[in-house]
Amino acid sequence: MRKRLLCCLFMALLTMTALGGCAGGTGESSGDKSSTESQGDSNATQAGEPKYGGSIVVGIQQDIDSLDPHKATAAGTKEILFNIFEGLVKPLEDGSLTGAVASDYTLSDDGLVYTFTLRDNVKFHSGEAVTAEDVKYSLERVSGLLDGTALISTMKAIQSVEIIDEKTVQVTVGSPNPELIYSFVAAIIPAGSGEDEAADPIGTGPFSFVSYTPQEGIRLAKNGAYWQEGLPYLDQVDFKIITSSDTALLEMQGGSIDIYPYLTDSQAKELSGSFQILSAASDVVQALFLNNAEKPLDDVRVRQAICYALDKDSVNDFVTGGNSVPIGSAMLPTLHDFYVDLNGVYGNAADIDKAKELLADAGYPDGFDLEITVPSNYEVHMQTAEVVVEQLKLAGINATINGVEWGTWLDQCYNGRQYQSTICGITCDMTPGYLLNRFQSESKKNFINFVNAEYDAAYASAQECVTLEERAQYYNQLQQILADEAGTAFLQIPPITIAMNPKLAGYKFYPVYVQDMSTVYFTE
Repeated sequence: MRKRLLCCLFMALLTMTALGGCAGGTGESSGDKSSTESQGDSNATQAGEPKYGGSIVVGIQQDIDSLDPHKATAAGTKEILFNIFEGLVKPLEDGSLTGAVASDYTLSDDGLVYTFTLRDNVKFHSGEAVTAEDVKYSLERVSGLLDGTALISTMKAIQSVEIIDEKTVQVTVGSPNPELIYSFVAAIIPAGSGEDEAADPIGTGPFSFVSYTPQEGIRLAKNGAYWQEGLPYLDQVDFKIITSSDTALLEMQGGSIDIYPYLTDSQAKELSGSFQILSAASDVVQALFLNNAEKPLDDVRVRQAICYALDKDSVNDFVTGGNSVPIGSAMLPTLHDFYVDLNGVYGNAADIDKAKELLADAGYPDGFDLEITVPSNYEVHMQTAEVVVEQLKLAGINATINGVEWGTWLDQCYNGRQYQSTICGITCDMTPGYLLNRFQSESKKNFINFVNAEYDAAYASAQECVTLEERAQYYNQLQQILADEAGTAFLQIPPITIAMNPKLAGYKFYPVYVQDMSTVYFTE
């Protein structure tokens, strides 16, 4: 059964929004509410003929957690590595897949055997041509076939990787999975390079690695031998780490930063006179994440009380100018057939009386103290926390903000699970199961310590389904369980808003968390 990589494997089911301000089916997209200049089609404000050459500085809000593409955890790292590495396939801005290291693939009728045809003339940044051995090594490394440790959980489905000839690699999986093709975005690296990638990353992407200085940034240079003709335009891109939003604004106004993403509404307004402001729906699920293993959050009534005490509409208005989409569980509204609108479970406006009733029933008639740990480099999360603290006070919950550096948050909250609650965002790839698999009891990504046997059973059943229609029924059930049990207090899908030098154009938004610099160019 031939699969054409220029089309999304299940576009008809996902009908994902072509990001860039389109209203695309949610009925609540920020693209309906703002002018073209600030919130509409991202190409509308990007005029002028492309010029080759030049260098830019992109402001980022967190340090790199690993330059090894198979071990990087943070979304903020992956958005940069997107420019250095490529998989057999890669995403396009409309949510479809296209060939990268592979030019094409076929899938057997039983859904168990993927046969990839490698693209001609793809080279690593070292100058060496990509071979079938490189592909085999990379897939065996991420799947755990190499040493028993799967570096990408979904790739554990791979049972074998065979080289058919110098241009053909065959991958056999244990069971059919209509979502698995998206996991083949996993980076292809030179055979045997393994642990060397963390110090000297070598990929096939449009930019090659030059240098990295912790707490300062990473420099990339144009890959002159890139397989995609005409790209990239820029000679050099510096990703500069700026953990203070105030500093970032000053540097932009001073001309030392050309692109800065993740703006809040107030920041966007402040920069709108001198920068292009572009915005689109993000793939980020923002929530007040609750550690279900910590008292008193181990009591479902307390978690439910918190959900009732929150006013999502006010958070949306204050932090993102009304341009977010309120949510009630872990799913992107743009994944239409898999999304269930559960905002009605607790409401978008606060129900303080119900919150107090549940707290009293749980043994906390006078409320309790709650610490909210927040990565302070993300202004959108800090501003959200400030609003949430005031809302929780009305229910008698004395919440305080513990702002920490990104590395501390990653170590203590995400990896160590040593926190009470936190406001942050989790990102999606392009598959509906990605946001839901992390809440399985035994998942390494289950940093909220959510444990529910019914949830685990439903997720396992979903993975046995061979069609997306069948999976959708279980995914809907999983969202309902997560909401009913108040596994966490979901807030919104915030927009991704960037400020860009008016001399630049070509910036693209994707349904995944990336900063693609290959299409960015100077117009003068």
